[in-house]
Amino acid sequence: MAEESQPEMDINYLLSDFSTKLRDIEEKQRLIKDRVLLIGENLVNAKEESVQEISSLKIRTEHIEKEIERIKDTLSSLIEEIQNLARKSELEILQRQFKMFQPLAKKRV
Repeated sequence: MAEESQPEMDINYLLSDFSTKLRDIEEKQRLIKDRVLLIGENLVNAKEESVQEISSLKIRTEHIEKEIERIKDTLSSLIEEIQNLARKSELEILQRQFKMFQPLAKKRV
């Protein structure tokens, strides 16, 4: 009987060891599953934040482009107006000519 109980004890030991290892593996698998779920949630959150930031940047870029277009239009109109203005030297010439004809205007009165 002692001989039969030895193999039986060996089998019980092996089954117990197998059961312990199986529980350890199941626990590791559960931990890995939890970590993978957390990583997945983090990825989803990061993606959502990235999409929101990209949308915000697109809107800001559109506003900046509109502002630049307005500045270009304003500069164009200013350049056109400046071309129509008289230069200082031109005004001085006109002033001299006016002074030359001014004595004639006084004599008529």
